[in-house]
Order: sequence, then structure tokens, then C-alpha cells
Amino acid sequence: MKALVVRLSAIGDVVHTLPVLAALRAGGFRVGWAVEPAARVLLERNPAVDEVACVPSSRRFRWRAARATAAALRAAHYDVALDFQGLWKSAGWARLSGARRVLGYARAFRREPASALLVRERVALPAEAVHVIDKNLALLRALGIQAVGAREFPLPDTSAEAARVERELAVAGLGDFVVLNPGGGWVSKLWPAERFGALAAKLRERGLPSLVTWGPGEEALADRVVAASGGAATRSFPTTLLEYVEIARRAKLVLAADTGTLHLACAVRTPVVGLFGPTDPARNGPFDAADLVVRRVPPCAPCHRRVCPTHGGVMDGIGVDEVLAAADTRLGLESGRKRRAV
Repeated sequence: MKALVVRLSAIGDVVHTLPVLAALRAGGFRVGWAVEPAARVLLERNPAVDEVACVPSSRRFRWRAARATAAALRAAHYDVALDFQGLWKSAGWARLSGARRVLGYARAFRREPASALLVRERVALPAEAVHVIDKNLALLRALGIQAVGAREFPLPDTSAEAARVERELAVAGLGDFVVLNPGGGWVSKLWPAERFGALAAKLRERGLPSLVTWGPGEEALADRVVAASGGAATRSFPTTLLEYVEIARRAKLVLAADTGTLHLACAVRTPVVGLFGPTDPARNGPFDAADLVVRRVPPCAPCHRRVCPTHGGVMDGIGVDEVLAAADTRLGLESGRKRRAV
């Protein structure tokens, strides 16, 4: 049996769908995945994925590329396509695959409810599926696979990336270190760079230097953190997504907002402190009971609007000392005070 996973973007959402791969493989399925370019690196060379179909992104859509991808999907002869995104575009790609069965969430559980029209088998989510990982796994019940609660994240082999990361960390003189990741997709979800810098200065007092990681176009943001740290933080060398995975594996702690970098750190079981505002950590935050969240809850929460007059600026309400206390607790330092969420 062959199954097609349709989860096009974003990086964090693709990470949260990786446990589906492990569950499908354990259920005897060969698995393909339809994904947009930004996240395909997590799936190519992934031992749990048999075929990767690169779907043109909405911003750089090309009809010729779309037709070629649709033809490749049909040629793969999938028995079932599963729409984990709940959008018109994801449901459309599931249908274009030509799979005999097209499964997706029922209307009430979709980001774009009317897109349920393209799904042949609509699945209602059980009450116990609170975290988005479990929402994804619950969809597999229609295939007879019971996997809610599973937390296995198949990733590509990163031994080559590990070697480069080891060399770069040695050059930087970093042994034990904390990762600070100030960037991400939504400005409204991010903590101010200057506060990350102030946090780095306080972490240095605990003997922990900070490495500031960054993605495309975030160099200036990382530099603001470094400038505000008084020499306590170092801007990371440029990294690919898989090199970041190896950095996260070596970190004592990762501090980040609700972004793909936080979710990747969770996937490789690095201790984390998540900084949340408009989005709900119960739905898409850390899942290890030992990990911590510091949050300010706006009246519109949970809110998935990138720009919102209600939750704009809410992350500014999170103080440096609050985050430091959570970091102390997660690191198991004697000065740490137990604090779950604010």
C-alpha cells in the first residue's frame, strides 16, 4: 500500500507531521510526501520517505512545474492521499494525486472549512487530540492506525552536517552553550532582539555563552541580539536547516518563539524554553513535560493572524527575568525557580 502525505509548509508544521511517517511505515505503508521547496530538505534523504514531490509555492507558482508535479504524483499510483493542512491548495494536491482514497479533516477542523469539498473522506478529530501532532496522528485512524501520543521524528542522516558543525563550534570556542533564536515567520510571535541580548548577558553569569542562530534574511536581527549582549552572544555561522539540527543537538538549551527552529529542537529532544503569545502552546508548543513555556495571552488567543491589532506587541510583555527563571529551571540550576507558564 502507498500513502501520500500532503503537508506543504511551513517548516514547523512539517516537523509536527513527521511522526505520521513513522506511524505509516510501522503500518506497512510506503510513503510519499508533497511539500513546498522550503521544507523539502527535511524529507529528501529521509529513510522513512520513499518519494518526495516538490510542489511550487504560492509565491513562486509556475504552471509548468505544477503540471510536472501532478503528473509525477499520478504516476506513483498512490492508494491513499492524506491532507494534513486543511487548505484549498493542500486538498487540491491530494485530489490531483489520483489516489483512490482522499482523506482529510472534516469541515469544522480545517483552516479553510469549505476546502472539505475536495476531500472524499472527512474525519472528525477526537477530543483527546489537542496537540497538532496528535491531530495529525488521529487522521490515521481512518486507515486503522492507532498512533495518537507517538513522538517519533524520522529525519535525514546528518553525519556530514555534524562534522561541519563540530568544526565550526570548535573554531568559535563553544563547548557548553545555549541557542538563542530570535527570528521566525511572524513578527507578532517574536520576542524583541534586545531582550534576547539582555538574556545572553545574564546567562553568561551562569557560565553559559549564547549562540544566536538565524535564517535567510535574519542576519541583521541576529546582529542586534549580539550587540545588546555586551559580548555574551556570538552570531552563528551560516547554516542549512540540517546543520541547525546538529547545533540544536549539541546545545544545553534552546530558547525561541513559536517557530520551526523551536519545533526542530523539540524533535531532537533538546531542552527548550518556548516564548509564546498569540498561538496556543497546548496545540503546538513543546510536548516534553520538562520543557517550559513563558507566555503572554492576548484577548484574541488563540490567534493565527500574522497581523492583528489585538495581539500586536503582546510579546513585549514578557520580561527578561521571567525567561531567565525558566531557563534556570530547565537547566536544573540551583538558582532556578519552577515556573511553567505566565
